[in-house]
Amino acid sequence: NFYLEALDRDVKKPNENPSVGVILCASKDDAVVEYALSRSMSPTLVADYRLCLPDKTLLQNKLRELTELALESGERDEDDEE
Repeated sequence: NFYLEALDRDVKKPNENPSVGVILCASKDDAVVEYALSRSMSPTLVADYRLCLPDKTLLQNKLRELTELALESGERDEDDEE
């Protein structure tokens, strides 16, 4: 929730919908999920859960791509401020 709030306050544009979080879990534990989400003010929906994650290399590549995009965006924002 911290990251979603920061994203919505500092990055989201007025015409965009509120951010949506995705939780990736290594195992299923109903009690942990219930405790973790019980105080959340946002509606929480569980669309699907799988016992296996996508390939680790795929997740690493996507994370690298997102990091590079964020860095490039930050550089462009700095150039705009100058």
